This record gives sequence, C-alpha cells and structure tokens, in this order.
Amino acid sequence: MLRLDGSYGEGGGQILRTALSLAALLGTPVSIENIRAGRAKPGLRPQHLTAVKALARVTQAEVHGAELTSQTLTFRPRPPQPGRYLFDVAEKTGSAGSVSLVAQALLPPLLKAALPSTLVLRGGTHVPWSPPAHYLMHVFLPALGQMGGRVTMELARWGWYPRGGGEIRLEITPAPSLTGVEWRKPPSAAAFRGLSAVSRLPEHIMRRQAQQLKERLGADLPVELMEASGLDPGSFVFLWGPRVGFNALGVRGKPAEKVADEVADAYLTFRNSQAAVDRHLADQMVLYLTQVRGASVMVTEEITSHFLTNIWVIEQFLGPVFQVEGKLGERGIITCQGVD
Repeated sequence: MLRLDGSYGEGGGQILRTALSLAALLGTPVSIENIRAGRAKPGLRPQHLTAVKALARVTQAEVHGAELTSQTLTFRPRPPQPGRYLFDVAEKTGSAGSVSLVAQALLPPLLKAALPSTLVLRGGTHVPWSPPAHYLMHVFLPALGQMGGRVTMELARWGWYPRGGGEIRLEITPAPSLTGVEWRKPPSAAAFRGLSAVSRLPEHIMRRQAQQLKERLGADLPVELMEASGLDPGSFVFLWGPRVGFNALGVRGKPAEKVADEVADAYLTFRNSQAAVDRHLADQMVLYLTQVRGASVMVTEEITSHFLTNIWVIEQFLGPVFQVEGKLGERGIITCQGVD
C-alpha cells in the first residue's frame, strides 16, 4: 500500500486524480490522507468524488472513504475494464463540477484497456478553476494524439456555473504503447484561432469580446462567434494553437472587453516565453510522458507549484523519472525517461 500526504506541495485535487489514475494504471493500492486539507472546503468535493467512484467502477476497486468532505481514502484497484460508462458530477448534489477533470482521471487507465470505451460525462463544461471542454478538445486531446493516444470528443451540451448540466462524450481507442515527443519549438502565430461564445446573454457581448481580441492580437486572427446552449447565463473567450490554449469566463460586472483582455494577456506572456507548451498542458501531459519507451522533452512557459506537485505524486509510484531545468515561476525544460 503506497501512502501519500494529500496536503503536500500545492495540496489540491490534482494529487488525488493523479494518484488514483496511476494506481488504476499500475494496479497499485494507494492510501491518501489530508485530502485538500488546506482548502476553504477541505476533503472531497462533488467532482473529486465523481472521479473516485468512476475510477472505482472502471477498475472494480475496493474503496474506503469515498464520501463528500472525506479527507482520507484507500483505493485497491483491479485491471481497468473497457465499456460504455456514464458519470454525472451532480448525481448526488447539484453541482457544476468539472467534467474535464473527471475525464483526465479516467483516460490513462482506459487507454490501456483491452478494448475501446465510451465515456459520457455530465456536469460543468465551462467553469472556473478547470480546463474548459474546448481546451480538452482542441489542445489536450490533439497533444495526446501526437503520442498515439486516440480519443475523439463531442461537446453535446454546455454547462456553466452554478447549475452545470453540460455533457461531453468521448470515444477511447486502446493505445498499448505511446510514442515519445520533443516539444521544443514555439507554435507559429499564424496557427492560432479564437472563439467568442455567450449563453443567455445579449449578442453584443459576444461581438465585443471578439472585437477586443482582434484589436489586441491582430485583425487577421480568425475568431468564431457562437451562441452556446446552457442552463445559466455565461460568456467565454478561447484562443488556441498547437499544444497551447488560453481562456477566460465572463462574470456579472466584468466588461466583455476585460474577458478578451485576460486571454490576450495570457497569450502574449506565453509568446514572450518562447515555450512549446503552455503551463497547463505541461501539467496534464507529464503522466503520459512516463508511459513511453525512451526519453521525451518539452519546454513549458512556466514551472508552477501545481506542476511540481504532480511530478512528486508520479515519482512516488515510479521513482525519479523527471529532470526539471528552471526555477519556480520561470520557463522550464522538462525531460522524462519513460518506464513503459
């Protein structure tokens, strides 16, 4: 039984998701204590509980502590089973918990299953503090595809804070082995595209967001306008290119131009770093880099505490497989020696 302190480093839900994904992938029993101990609402929240129960179902695991607000969990998995699965973050309590984070916990073991799988996830698709569904679709999954992980995705319904109600569907093809990568060069500025979307809000907000993004980044930038579905009002700006994506959500009182400015500022900071991947993708790909033969390299715009905590969790299972060049808060070069 591997024992982990859930309050280590950044101390968030990523420790739980990464630990359970690797436990399911490797067949290693794990015990986690002090889950999200430093958060305003410590312990398991709805999206974390959904991920726990989903991974338990996929691996027919023996689990103790799978309850809302629980700060201790033990997880004894069996080999992952392919199939057709539906999981709802709001099944027990109304929530717009992130479906993207649940998906990221389930994908590693299901990619190693013997047969294809289908995942239907319901909850929040465009909510704060998590990757929006469009990031999953246009940045994360294409990057995973470069490594040989074939997953297709459909956004069936948008789900905004506070009620969620969105739905994504993923078709997962088994990947017995993944291919190493060298992500060193910055993406071309010409490869970027934008999206300005609103739900249950006046059309001019959508247009103002798009106009501001073009004024900041160039009139030639293609920006799609979209009137989105959803139970609640919401606005969204997204800019993406190869292995890179930036987004911002509107809230009451925030001008449409400010939403676009947040995205433009993030992109310009990234461009100045001359990195190959954004800081979020670096965080999300490190687990997959361990599952290849040989070494992989990626240059990230920023080494974050979240990233270093994620590496710490992985190395509790696998030993020292990463080399990180760079300081916290600065551009970094990450080398990983795969263990497949």
